[in-house]
Amino acid sequence: MNNLPLRGLKVIDCATHMAAPWAATYLGDYGAEVVKIEHPKTGDTGRSFGAVKDNIGIFWKTLARNKKCITLNLGVDEGKKLFLQLIKEADVLIENFRPGTLEKWGLDWTVLSEVNPRLILLRCSGFGQEGPYSKRGGFGTVAEGMSGFAGMNGWPDGPPTLPPNALADGVTSVQAALAIMIAIYERDVLKSGIGQVLDICLYEPLMRLMEASIVEHSVLGTIPQRMGNRLSSAAPRNAYITKDGEWVALSASAQPIAEKVFRAIGQPELIKDPRFCDNPSRVQNVEALDEIVGDWIKDHSIQEVMSIFMEAGAVVGPIYTIDQLHEDEHFKFRESLVEVEDKDFGHVTMPNVTTKFSRTPGTIRHTGASKGEHNEEIYQKLGLSVDQITEFKTKGVI
Repeated sequence: MNNLPLRGLKVIDCATHMAAPWAATYLGDYGAEVVKIEHPKTGDTGRSFGAVKDNIGIFWKTLARNKKCITLNLGVDEGKKLFLQLIKEADVLIENFRPGTLEKWGLDWTVLSEVNPRLILLRCSGFGQEGPYSKRGGFGTVAEGMSGFAGMNGWPDGPPTLPPNALADGVTSVQAALAIMIAIYERDVLKSGIGQVLDICLYEPLMRLMEASIVEHSVLGTIPQRMGNRLSSAAPRNAYITKDGEWVALSASAQPIAEKVFRAIGQPELIKDPRFCDNPSRVQNVEALDEIVGDWIKDHSIQEVMSIFMEAGAVVGPIYTIDQLHEDEHFKFRESLVEVEDKDFGHVTMPNVTTKFSRTPGTIRHTGASKGEHNEEIYQKLGLSVDQITEFKTKGVI
């Protein structure tokens, strides 16, 4: 574990729920020492998010992986003193309290940066630290609506459709981790030697996913309509059912790929058909095109579709259910999912560290810990005795 690329980086994660804690998880995957702070009584709401077994949250096992979990009450003076001791040695602090909360506790940026001028403070909130909506509470669902994502997602005759997972939180967490590393580069490589505040909200990262639609609207005035699985910019692009009731996803946005699709389904004459000869024409005639492609696919099994399309060089893939992810030979080869030992459930299967580094790969050292599991380790490093730790626990400080 001595070659982890972020070894030596110290991160304090006092955020809750998903987006901001996830950013800390990514840093921890690559070796950062992440100390997870939770309120002694309530803990992190992420512990109870999703399915629970034996009163233990299952998602927590991956959300808080590689983190050292401690409890600390930031609302009392003794808790604030301990917090500032932790901050003194930290590189990064991640928080997602409602804007103004740290200030209310007397832990504003002036105080924090005085204790540690090198500190990088990542502040994640629904709408940002300033502006008309800054004091509002914000969750990913609201961001998915207000960003415009839900408005353009769904079927033409249906309502705006929210994603079935934490899309806004997930996208924001990646942007947050990137921002932290940029700030570290500026501080340490460009040698400014000082930290700064990073202000990220939940809706702006989603806007980056939709920037093509945004810039097109600014020039053409177009407003994307809900199109189901189709795209306004490419065809064929859809989910198609096979003869044996399985589904495949097909995309042919590039002209050479579309031509390979036509050859694969035994209709090379479509390449010169005026309705399908280029991408704009295919988009305009997508109903007819989807019927042609869909009819061919539903007359073949998924194995036949995959074999014929791949031999032709077309881009196609099976649409998996969660249980099928474990069966794919390529996923197994890359160890895309890994089974990690867990003290509560025996073993838990979770997504592996995503990017595979050739020299300094990230690792999953352990699953999400129980509340306060690392109290003694962390607080003894601050110089507290066992008796002091016990006293603080009795008083509700930790």
